[in-house]
Amino acid sequence: MSITGERPVETREEISPRWVRPPSSRRAVARLVQFVGAASAVFSALPPRHHRFSLLADMIPTAGLITARVAAAVVGVLLVYLGSGLRRGKRRAWQLALVLSLIGVAAHTVKGGLVPTIFAGGIAALLVARRDDFTAEGDRRNRWRALRACATFLGAGFALGFAEIAVRVNHLDGRPGVLTWAGHAALGLLGVTGPVHFRSPLGGLTVSITTGAFGLLAFVSGALLLLRPSTGTCVAGTGGDDDRARLREMLDRHGDDDSLGYFALRSDKQLVWAPSGKAAIAYRVINGVSLASGDPLGLPSEWPRAIGQWLTDCAAHGWTPAVLGCGTSGGKAYRKSGLDVIELGDEAIVAPARFSLDGRAMRGVRQAVARMRRAGYTCAVLRQRDLPPETLAEVVSCADALRDGKVERGFSMALSRLGDPADADCLLVLCRDEAGELRGVLQFVPWGRRGLSLDLMRGDRTAPNGLTELMVVSAIEAAGALGVQRISLNFAVLRSVFARAEELGAGPVIRLWCRVLRAASRLWQIESLYRANAKYLPDWQPRFLCFPSARDLPRIAVAALSAESFLPAPGTPATIAARVRRAGPAA
Repeated sequence: MSITGERPVETREEISPRWVRPPSSRRAVARLVQFVGAASAVFSALPPRHHRFSLLADMIPTAGLITARVAAAVVGVLLVYLGSGLRRGKRRAWQLALVLSLIGVAAHTVKGGLVPTIFAGGIAALLVARRDDFTAEGDRRNRWRALRACATFLGAGFALGFAEIAVRVNHLDGRPGVLTWAGHAALGLLGVTGPVHFRSPLGGLTVSITTGAFGLLAFVSGALLLLRPSTGTCVAGTGGDDDRARLREMLDRHGDDDSLGYFALRSDKQLVWAPSGKAAIAYRVINGVSLASGDPLGLPSEWPRAIGQWLTDCAAHGWTPAVLGCGTSGGKAYRKSGLDVIELGDEAIVAPARFSLDGRAMRGVRQAVARMRRAGYTCAVLRQRDLPPETLAEVVSCADALRDGKVERGFSMALSRLGDPADADCLLVLCRDEAGELRGVLQFVPWGRRGLSLDLMRGDRTAPNGLTELMVVSAIEAAGALGVQRISLNFAVLRSVFARAEELGAGPVIRLWCRVLRAASRLWQIESLYRANAKYLPDWQPRFLCFPSARDLPRIAVAALSAESFLPAPGTPATIAARVRRAGPAA
């Protein structure tokens, strides 16, 4: 389903740059580089033909020929890997591809092979001719990471090569000195035979293979680290407190339109601001995808400028822009900036003033709530700021104990923390049994000044059926006294498919699509979330996914699943540990 209706007020193109699709020539170069890389790897695996380049074969020792074949294969694999970076216009990918192509020319010349040599030379010439197509910046921190990795592998290879020469000191021709040993080990890292001669060919071959392998590892690891996608500067880093203060002030003024606005305060989200500072985009970079969530923040008239800054940043770094779960207004603004928009699902919105447990449609919820209250379960609904410190500590401990698994899921519609003093306006629903033991916790984050958005839902699985219904109904019933006029519950992915499949006269395509989603619900809670929301008879508000082109959808889907913690998120152990510390004990 596409967005329909009136477009936002037109603004000048220079104020709101549109997303420009990468030139087709850049994609063609990337594909050619990948093809040549695959061909290079295949040619390297084929049996050698000794009648080719026989002169070079006589001049280069066996170890050098083996190293050349391995180097050609590694170069081919790396060229295939570089294709994705070239498609995104990464300058560093272009530099590495050019260097690898030249190395490929040398390696294929040494090992023998006219066709792959011509291919590698042609790719090098093409890259030089199209150098202006690759201007996206990389992460400067990757240079030092690559340098450290190269130094580590080169140092280890040198030490092992030197040690292997030392243990064979009695099997060397002549009496070469220690400096000669060091020169031989250093040249071996480059795949070149050094000045030390061994009486046994096996000894020399062993040293050459050891040093050559570590040299290749140093080169490969450095190349891979240089190509790691840039992630920008996190809000939690330098200047993060100022950005957070500005963002909270902005949400207080203009946060009534989007129920997901408060989730922009997650510690793993970054911000890009409009030049006026009156609007911003919250996003996170995952595997080269700049994943934003919800509508732009701030003054709607400044949204185009904020989107323009974000898209410019994406183009400068070679990121693929995508928006997860924006509303209708945000979807129109993103579509105007050049992104495609499709419906992702629906958000359940409950108006407490119109909510009632009466009627046949609410019989299931009414019975569940009555059953829990007869069993002695009670709920307290209050702001976090009103909780005594010992009670808040109990809530955090209970939520941590009741979490299903070790991973805190959520990105676009979850705060992933509990008990932070900065979240004093959050609303908590605490459900206790007849003995006073805490059995369930709900957390709602502020939605502007008159709304709440469901964030955290934890319940004891050993409690009687109806615990969740009791907590949700208690929050809705207490909303009037708290001045709350609307409550956002869970998001239902592709809800319209289930709803349309239940209608009279649903077509075969809808019914087939519904069966596919029900099968997928065995792994992910797709249908169950829809049913859990529908029982409260909410109003359904559509949410959309924005993306540059259909070919980017697989990468965007992987990035979104990683952000929502359905797939392992990238990061070093140190960054993961820091993320856990920032999220607090409930994460």
